[in-house]
Amino acid sequence: MNNPIQIGNDHCGKGEKLLLIAGPCVLQEEFNGIIADRLVRLKNRFPINVIFKGSFDKANRTSIDAYRGVGMERGLAMLDEIKQRTGLSVTTDIHESYQAELAAQVCDLLQIPAFLARQTDLLVAAASTGRAVHVKKGQFLAPSDMQNVVRKLESSGCRNILLCERGTFFGYGRLVNDMQSLVIMRDFGVPVCFDATHSVQEPGGLGHATGGNCRMIEPLARAAVAVGIDALFLETHPEPDKSPSDGANMLPLDRLETFIEQLLKIRAVSG
Repeated sequence: MNNPIQIGNDHCGKGEKLLLIAGPCVLQEEFNGIIADRLVRLKNRFPINVIFKGSFDKANRTSIDAYRGVGMERGLAMLDEIKQRTGLSVTTDIHESYQAELAAQVCDLLQIPAFLARQTDLLVAAASTGRAVHVKKGQFLAPSDMQNVVRKLESSGCRNILLCERGTFFGYGRLVNDMQSLVIMRDFGVPVCFDATHSVQEPGGLGHATGGNCRMIEPLARAAVAVGIDALFLETHPEPDKSPSDGANMLPLDRLETFIEQLLKIRAVSG
């Protein structure tokens, strides 16, 4: 049974509205508000729940020279400002155990990056905050392995768990999506999310940075919605080329409204 979970004032799971988790890859002062306002408009127009996502630090960049973010203190302040101004719930990545408690003071949902999906101390720290926890399946893991992640979180007191599919390594510099994983992870009794933008990454594809194929975002998301998902994650930006990271696999902000409308039609037909 796919039990609904609570994230802030929103719910996600069987019988609930589609949850959209969206925002920039890294927080940017000049673009945060533009993106958040568009997300509010989508929430008001469509039967969806929305969470604003933005990272204060991207700790798994390809190069030592890559931009990482605004830092935790400034980033959490930015997220709090968005939360207070728009009423949206907010989320961010955490990479180290000590960050969980601090991030939980602002964020309604704590996100565990795919590379860290098996880090027990990080999962326990996130669970101990009482916040909902969103774990991305490691690119190196079988979907069945995520049952152990659920057990770690549940044994640490977390009841609001969301698991995410974001692609599996397929040789060097390539990810592939096995849509079976959505069904398998849902069988663990938790809602499932599909990450439509990181799924089209090409890890290390640019040599000094990760590349991507944004053309595949929409077809993959349509497939995931048809299979059955409770939440959709994506990174979006008014000008992807001006994003300091992951611009190659972002959905342009002006495509978002039409995209969500299409997905909701598929969801209505597929049940």
